[in-house]
Amino acid sequence: MKTEGKNQIIVSAAIAVGIFLGLEIFTFSSDDHKNEDQSFQQKFNEDYRVYSLNIPEDLRFCGEEVPVFDQDVYERLDRELLVNTYWQSNSMLYHKRAAKWFPVIEPILRKNGVPEDFKYLSLIESGLMNVVSPAGAAGFWQLLKNTGQGYGLEVNSYVDERYSVEKATEAACKYLIEAHDRYNNWTLAAASYNMGMNGVDRQLERQNVQNYYDLLLNDETSRYVFRIIAAKEIIEHPTKYGFHYRLKDLYLPPETYSVFVDTSISDLSKFAEERGVNYKILKIFNPWLRETYLTNKSGKRYEIKFPKSGYHDFGSTEIESELKAPIERDTLTGGDDE
Repeated sequence: MKTEGKNQIIVSAAIAVGIFLGLEIFTFSSDDHKNEDQSFQQKFNEDYRVYSLNIPEDLRFCGEEVPVFDQDVYERLDRELLVNTYWQSNSMLYHKRAAKWFPVIEPILRKNGVPEDFKYLSLIESGLMNVVSPAGAAGFWQLLKNTGQGYGLEVNSYVDERYSVEKATEAACKYLIEAHDRYNNWTLAAASYNMGMNGVDRQLERQNVQNYYDLLLNDETSRYVFRIIAAKEIIEHPTKYGFHYRLKDLYLPPETYSVFVDTSISDLSKFAEERGVNYKILKIFNPWLRETYLTNKSGKRYEIKFPKSGYHDFGSTEIESELKAPIERDTLTGGDDE
């Protein structure tokens, strides 16, 4: 039997079943389908919009000019602004996490004389999460084991200070200051964070140029600084890029208190329970503790943090009132672009 004949039998059978069950059967001609498609397309065109973006003419990173008048620079920046603007879920999470962690990172950068724009480097490195790269780089600042140890961090099987936001930020500051002393330029220092100072040195020498924007680099480092600049622009001007949220939508840092220990702890779960929290909460506040115990043969003094009022009370009115002023100052609530 031919396929056409089979199809006719199937359709006839379906109509017969529909009549038997009291169902209303609709048949469509080719004109019906065409009209439906046209109506659907018209509705789509009326309702759905994707807009190009205005590229700011006066952009600076760490006080250094971003030459957007250069066509290549313009296109590379446009790419990162578009990617981050229209990857809405990821960028919204950036806004939320920035409210929680930038107040921790900013004073450490200031104390070390590192421009606050570098907080956006940690954002694009890790999304402000304690992640691990395929190469083994870890923490907010994505430090390799040897790099972290070289800048004073303890990294072993039971303590890994790359996961301490405060200590990892201190280590990153040491690197960035060293790179700036080498180049006398923060933009090149940022690029070197991705490809290493030796890599930047080789390319500057090979290409006989003096700044990042004139270098022809691998795709990752070529995009790297532009990703930082795009993150800064979107976070600092949220409503300009379509992001709207309320203070209560942001992730706010809970108040903590510290317990200092200079001995080993055989059972961290029990140690946490004695202070009114479980092991999970202990690890959330102290991700640098890598085991269920702490070995401390040298008598080193460790600071272990606990939430003051329980982790689930982090949205208290008291904390919100303390954070409201700096958040509005940095336009994290998106109120000054309307």
